[in-house]
Amino acid sequence: MKPAFKSLVIASLLAGAGFSAMAQKPATDAATDGKPRMEHHQRMDPAKMEEMHAKRVAELKTKLKITAAQEGAWTTFTAAMKPPARGAQQRPDRAELDKLSTPERLDKVRALRTQHMADMQAQMDKRDEATKTFYAVLSPEQKKLFDEEHARMGGHRGGGERK
Repeated sequence: MKPAFKSLVIASLLAGAGFSAMAQKPATDAATDGKPRMEHHQRMDPAKMEEMHAKRVAELKTKLKITAAQEGAWTTFTAAMKPPARGAQQRPDRAELDKLSTPERLDKVRALRTQHMADMQAQMDKRDEATKTFYAVLSPEQKKLFDEEHARMGGHRGGGERK
């Protein structure tokens, strides 16, 4: 076989393999419940998120065996931990942005981003203070359990359990 023809045959075979791979069903894995990986990164249904949050809160309350005297602190704590409502942040008005020059648009988006970050920081500070206040009313046994639960959750917000 001549070298040029051989190269052409190999290139054709590789291209065919590439096209057939692209035509196949998207990859899935157990972590995404059999859904294609890209769909997993879409936002979760707010009602489902609220349901999961309520379930975790109820489980924690049961594990901690919250007393009547601790109920007020528990209520304040869980209210602070509740995820913020979707759409609570200000979104830029597309029509307003379209009227701006590029530098003005960049400045406007930067100001919105700065405000968003400040709001997020304030929310995290509120959660931290609520956690410290609640923790102070727990018994030593409850504190130990709370520490274990908080460490198991990774101490991060909004997220999955580590086992």
